[in-house]
Amino acid sequence: MRLLTALVSGAIWAAGALAHAAPAVAPARVDIPHAGGVLHGLLYKPDGNGPFQAVIALHGCHGLIGRSGQILPLYQDWAEHLLKAGNAVLFPDSYGSRNLGPQCHEKSHRTLMRRERVRDIEATRHWLVAQPWVSAHHVGLLGWANGASALLWAVRPQLASSGASPDFRSAVALYPDCRLSSRLGWSARVPTLLLIGGKDGLNSPAVCRQMIDDARGRSALARIVVYPGADHDFDATGVVMHVAGALKGAGPRFHADPKARTDALKRVAEWLAR
Repeated sequence: MRLLTALVSGAIWAAGALAHAAPAVAPARVDIPHAGGVLHGLLYKPDGNGPFQAVIALHGCHGLIGRSGQILPLYQDWAEHLLKAGNAVLFPDSYGSRNLGPQCHEKSHRTLMRRERVRDIEATRHWLVAQPWVSAHHVGLLGWANGASALLWAVRPQLASSGASPDFRSAVALYPDCRLSSRLGWSARVPTLLLIGGKDGLNSPAVCRQMIDDARGRSALARIVVYPGADHDFDATGVVMHVAGALKGAGPRFHADPKARTDALKRVAEWLAR
């Protein structure tokens, strides 16, 4: 199954790269001080002096940068939409900063979402709120798949920052793996929205819904939207995602869902603007 997932992921992003060979908006490369050295990131910043709302955007297990050396099309597309809404968007590169490739099927050198990636989130937040062009009280989180799973850990009350910097304003998780968080009694300290496809073949929408339902009464505002008929990666910019031919069509077929994608773009912008 892990091999299948890796092949699917490769097919998705390779197809997308062809359609987005030349990004319309080029991000700036930034270096973020980090306990383990330097965390590299890609920054999309509106023109002007701000202060701007900011979004920390967390890539999935396939990484942030494609083989072409450019940011993957999905993230480029989201960055442009959020930029048009007046947000600065910063993608910390958790894998590239550690000289790691995609981690979807790696076991020995996987960057763990509960440790390294959560520390990356905190380092990025501290860097952002120190910038004069950032509205320090309006920094949000947005994550996809593995990055969304890390987000679920980062917003737990147990991980509230002890520093003087303002906390995150809100968070949005797109199709995370909710299994471990659900078993450990997840709750959030900031308003958190979860979006997932009803036919997600990789992460369970039922488990995510149960996690959100169980958090009621002991959590900040938490909501879930399940898109009926939508697959994993429903917000991809391509039309059809398919399994590599080497597996002769075995396993799930992931399809972009334009209707779900359009709704997600609107919901995410509204939630992060809270």
